[in-house]
Amino acid sequence: MKFNFFSLMLAGLCLFALCGTVQAQDVAEGQWINLFDGESLYGWTPMGDGNWEVQDGVISVDQGTSGQLATLALFADFDLSVTMRVTGMGTAGIAFRAPLSGYPQEQGGATVNLTAGEDNVAFSTVNIRALGNEVSATVNDIDVSVSASNAKGHIALQFHRYDRFKKGPKVEIKEVKLRPLAMTSLFDGETLDGWNIIPERKSVFSVIDGALNIKDGNGQIETEGVFRDFVLQLDIYSNGDHLNSGVFFRTPPNVFWVGYEAQIRNQWLRDDRTKPVDYGTGGLYGLKAARKVVSTDREWFTMTIACCDNHYAVWVDGYQTADFTDTRPLDENSNGKNGYVSAAGTINLQGHDPTTDLSFKNINIQSFDK
Repeated sequence: MKFNFFSLMLAGLCLFALCGTVQAQDVAEGQWINLFDGESLYGWTPMGDGNWEVQDGVISVDQGTSGQLATLALFADFDLSVTMRVTGMGTAGIAFRAPLSGYPQEQGGATVNLTAGEDNVAFSTVNIRALGNEVSATVNDIDVSVSASNAKGHIALQFHRYDRFKKGPKVEIKEVKLRPLAMTSLFDGETLDGWNIIPERKSVFSVIDGALNIKDGNGQIETEGVFRDFVLQLDIYSNGDHLNSGVFFRTPPNVFWVGYEAQIRNQWLRDDRTKPVDYGTGGLYGLKAARKVVSTDREWFTMTIACCDNHYAVWVDGYQTADFTDTRPLDENSNGKNGYVSAAGTINLQGHDPTTDLSFKNINIQSFDK
């Protein structure tokens, strides 16, 4: 299926101020992630009386009065592309920057609506761009009117049955993809400016061939600035077999190995990537194992971390590997393995042990903090 993605505009734009000093240049767009994995409703929550299900790589709903299927993760600035078809009687739509309850348009969100067509109607491509106060959308390359006042919110697939009909529309969705926008680079590819090294540890940090490299024993390098709610993307390379590392976030400055950790370890049991070792790459260490280890040693892969309030999600090469809502009591010591961490903190990269040899590049963040 060929998509009409929006052309890149406003290079170097950063809509949200970051806490601390960032030395590198701004970048306008990130990498695409799949909100629908083609297999399951992982990362989504249904509301209403619809019979949402996945068959043959398609999400569908064809019974019920009204409802929606919403992402658990929240997003702020993005390109969104959805391939969907609506047949029968009624309407369907895509809500964004939306709350989980109520009508999105009445609470600062927005909706692009599609009216049902004949049974043989073709799939439509819906493209949405939300960038600060500038919001636009097309359906099959035709502009549609849309507006939103919320700065962030959920993505939701909606359906609604006309009251005069007993049977509602059938909604089918093949693909839901999102690319974060308004991202800022945290690493300039040349120096360690903007980063602090925790002293008296064994890790060796350097810049090699445009990548931030970590070798030898345990250690930690962290951003000068702190972040609470964000989307973070970075490229990672493991220069050995089953090496152990992690991306920490919401860590108090100058504190070693606390906060939440998105695990890096490309290892699984036997030949089954759905059985990760030690939580696996893309898992949330101590909290949620990766449901599949997507990445492989000695190959670059992209990790995406979405962190907002008490919800955290991780994607590896566009595939969602973990989703976790932290309902535990607040942990005053900011140790994410023992309780909920609410405060903003540093983003930091872990040196784990003497075998550590990891490389990181294209470290970009979209901060929701103002």
